[in-house]
Amino acid sequence: MSDARTHVTLRTGAYADSVRLLQVSRTVQGVTGVAAAQVAMATPLNVEVLEGMGFPLPQGASPNDMVVAVRLADDADEGALDRALAAVDEALTARAASGPTEEEPHRTTATALRDAPGSLVLVSVPGASAVAEAMDALDAGHDVMVFSDNVPVEQEVALKTVAGDRGLLVMGPDCGTAVVGGVGLGFANTTAPGPVGIVAASGTGCQQLLCLLDHAGVGVGAALGVGGRDLSAAVGGASTREALRRLDADPSVELIVVVSKPPAEEVAAALREYAAGLGTPVELALLGAGQPDLTAAAEAVLRRLGRDVPAWPVQGTAGPATGAMLRGLFVGGTLCDESMLIATEALGPVRSNIPLSPELALGDDLDAALTADGPTMVDFGDDALTAGRAHPMIDPTLRLEQLARVADDPRTGVILMDVVLGHGAEPDPAALLAPAIAAAAPPVVVAVVGTDADPQDRARQAAALAEAGAEVHLSNAAATRRALELLEDAR
Repeated sequence: MSDARTHVTLRTGAYADSVRLLQVSRTVQGVTGVAAAQVAMATPLNVEVLEGMGFPLPQGASPNDMVVAVRLADDADEGALDRALAAVDEALTARAASGPTEEEPHRTTATALRDAPGSLVLVSVPGASAVAEAMDALDAGHDVMVFSDNVPVEQEVALKTVAGDRGLLVMGPDCGTAVVGGVGLGFANTTAPGPVGIVAASGTGCQQLLCLLDHAGVGVGAALGVGGRDLSAAVGGASTREALRRLDADPSVELIVVVSKPPAEEVAAALREYAAGLGTPVELALLGAGQPDLTAAAEAVLRRLGRDVPAWPVQGTAGPATGAMLRGLFVGGTLCDESMLIATEALGPVRSNIPLSPELALGDDLDAALTADGPTMVDFGDDALTAGRAHPMIDPTLRLEQLARVADDPRTGVILMDVVLGHGAEPDPAALLAPAIAAAAPPVVVAVVGTDADPQDRARQAAALAEAGAEVHLSNAAATRRALELLEDAR
């Protein structure tokens, strides 16, 4: 389907993962004469994004079809479309150059598992296929890190039941961050090793702790992610207990921290009892009403280790609130939870797509988040918003679109955001976010979770966002309280 400037085609049966298609889209957008480009699988969410960009889709598009959508600039020459389509084909067929190897690569996962005894297996496939790959790894005697999201909870329970029977560890599903054997996996920050071990039923919560402790000069020797649902009533903390057992047996670990999204009460109670019986002291950072926030937990860790608590860095100064509403736009689910817990104490109930209680649910309708009469916070990394597309720590498109809409709403008083750095995340988030912040009328308060040693360089990112007008914190809790302070001052 095409007109003079817009070209949209379906490639039936073609498939590439969302991260690769994001890279293809960015490559095509850089072609001379191209005003906009999007190459994506035709999932419902991607179809909505494409239609929002003004690309008319052919009838009958299915999630198994690849959409190639290109809009040419007004001054594009006659060869622009041919160059753009050639760039699509070249980017899709490109392969990283590989040097000579002495051994042929494995052709199946079964032979790879057989030939790598004792190794950790990382599973990163579409959620519908993850359980089969993870179960194969368990059958071969391997611990498993399941990076995949959109895995049904009953499959998670089945995997962890098998792992428990065999003394193995399942990290995940949706395990976004880990440090194993001194190696960062998933969205990992660059930090020094040290005496702390972390068990994390939270990816960005783990990263917040890693980065706060790093700023205070304390390293982390291991961070075992267990998946955000591990401390739910359905899963019951199966992987958390195994991870605690392993860290307790590690003589290099002086203190263990368990960080989690709000857990089920009965699971949290059982966890406290289990932790009390370990030889290694355990600090619990379990978010919930009336519980310490993640920054307070990091400070408690420092005090238990006999270390000084530093002043957490702040760059820039936000202007006065322009309206009455707090709007939170997050890529980290745990950071969103933490901010909702803090904001609820000051403003009352906060509506969200990952609500603290069911009656506050927004669903995945971003229009509802924009028009709600009261504070709202959206987790753009939730499964419903990442089906068929890259996580917002990699692809900021959806959040940037919502930022522009929120900034144009006269009711918006303050915009609260997080930026999470590390290996695997967007290489330069400030490049796109800073101009959007500069164009926003309401003040923007940002928590930049990262270290100066990260590939993105936290100091550089924070400086760019502050120069654009944001107030930038390392502590998400401090950023949230600052946003609330601005709203209170406006009243």
